[in-house]
Amino acid sequence: MVVGAVKYSKRKPMLATLIELQRLKRLERTGWTLRGLPNGTESVASHSFGVGVTAMILADEVKARGLEVDCERLLRMALLHDWAETRVGDMPKTATNYFGADVRKVAETQAFADIVSGVGPYEWEYKSLYQDYEQRSSLEARLVKAADVIDLLIQAYALEHSGASGLDEFWQVAHDADFKLPTVAAEVVREALESLLNARSKLE
Repeated sequence: MVVGAVKYSKRKPMLATLIELQRLKRLERTGWTLRGLPNGTESVASHSFGVGVTAMILADEVKARGLEVDCERLLRMALLHDWAETRVGDMPKTATNYFGADVRKVAETQAFADIVSGVGPYEWEYKSLYQDYEQRSSLEARLVKAADVIDLLIQAYALEHSGASGLDEFWQVAHDADFKLPTVAAEVVREALESLLNARSKLE
């Protein structure tokens, strides 16, 4: 019993991690702020919710067309892919241009590792999911990245629908994106992007 108590004392309380992750509900997505949109336009947690929903729907459509997807892995990845931002913030693309993508990646990876350090025997799984997402090693990681981009564009579309302007740069990815997906999944993502572009064209 004493040994078990000592071992448990080295673990970070679950509550500490949950409290830290609450910051994502208040952390602004800086891309919108830098373009003059008001605070409260979108939080990182709101974006993570959108990514999770989008990833789930993409995965269900991919499965319906005959390609197997590990939906639990996909949803876990979608939930945790931005956790590092609780410590490093939502770094905009302009910041990456100055710091460099490698420096940013190292910082975010270390921040994520520190956040999940000591949370329990599942720490290794969280780190594995994060590394998979960063390296786009699996089908699930690539679908989550596609969902990340689609959710960004859905938010841009909603803002433009409400009268915002100057967001053209965000839409370039809809034309250039290559998520390295197998044919069936690539078709599902392409159809989603084309639907978004078509909906946007009707705003003009």
